[in-house]
Amino acid sequence: MLLVLAGSILTFTMVQEATVVEPFEKGQIVIEQDVDSSPVELRSDVRVEPLVEQKFRNIVRQAYDYSCGSAALTTVLNFYLGRTLSERQVMEGLLHYGESERIVERRAFSMLDMKRLVTALGYPSGGFRATIDDLRDLDHPAIVPIHHAGFKHFVVLRTIRDGRAYLADPSVGNISFTLAQFEEKWDDNVLFIVFPGSDKPLDNLELKEEDLRFVDDQTMTLLALERIPAFHESTQRRIQNLLERQKNNPDGSVENTRKQLHYRRN
Repeated sequence: MLLVLAGSILTFTMVQEATVVEPFEKGQIVIEQDVDSSPVELRSDVRVEPLVEQKFRNIVRQAYDYSCGSAALTTVLNFYLGRTLSERQVMEGLLHYGESERIVERRAFSMLDMKRLVTALGYPSGGFRATIDDLRDLDHPAIVPIHHAGFKHFVVLRTIRDGRAYLADPSVGNISFTLAQFEEKWDDNVLFIVFPGSDKPLDNLELKEEDLRFVDDQTMTLLALERIPAFHESTQRRIQNLLERQKNNPDGSVENTRKQLHYRRN
């Protein structure tokens, strides 16, 4: 009887230890594995970050089809200058200090609207015309207009490295283009910079090792096509058009680039 009681207590203790689960932060996936049954326990907590969080790390995601300008400016203000503003607050500021009638008419913000707002916030800023060589020497993130997927769009140029332009895009997240692609998309070779003044800026928008993997889906597909000689130019153009159209919704909005076409040579 005593042996049975001792066995029951031991079993209860083991089950109790095995079923104790400590709370974890929302969004965490924790993998636990016992190495052996000895008193020494090795535990490894691994946080698996969703792809969408990786894509939009240190980027304010635009809430509306026409709000890429306000989202790009909020990205710079928050992750470079250390402010804690929402996109809505920045939109209201742009409407207040900018040319409100023209904003409503064109359903978009301009660099002049941005300059007026950041001046009211106490930051020096300026719009410039530049070349690719100028961008190579740039030591501040810059808001640049591009033509992409049939739309005029504001993005944040983080830096240029190894022949690629790395962008914080409020619509699709962290992406990059080759310099030739970026130069083709860059609208009128203009850019807008908000300077930190006397305050030391944050390094959230500086390029990190994990950012080197972000390449535009379309670029990856076209590079794959170039390695498959069986595709003729007409087929490649048709696929190019399909890739462009899949980014556009019937209402004119642009989705995240979640849809992808994959090709396999039989």
